Amino acid sequence: MNLIKELENEQIAKSGKKIPDFKAGDTVKIMYKIVEDKGRERLQAYEGVCIARHNDGLNSSCVIRKISFGEGVERIFPLYSPNVASIEVVRRGKVKRSKIYYLRKLFGKAARISEEKDKAETTEE
Repeated sequence: MNLIKELENEQIAKSGKKIPDFKAGDTVKIMYKIVEDKGRERLQAYEGVCIARHNDGLNSSCVIRKISFGEGVERIFPLYSPNVASIEVVRRGKVKRSKIYYLRKLFGKAARISEEKDKAETTEE
């Protein structure tokens, strides 16, 4: 392993962040810090569908899309940023692609993603 990867792995370990295993199609809730005037900080939730995931060590990021007041809004979140407080997977989506940019053209019922059934749930029933 080269020196840059070793340094990145040390920084990831030092950050102590627990990034859940999620992929494109999953609905996630990201709590991120917003700095207001006079130095006050607060946490704000951003919940939407992950339409792309870029895994590149310390530079990993994801694109989250949500519908806000009838308009589609996308935001890119660096996963190991100090402004990202926590990431929670709300539901798992079943998609066949790793980048689901086609959701940008769809709206209403056509933009729904079916939920993936866990293997543990099906064995219990």
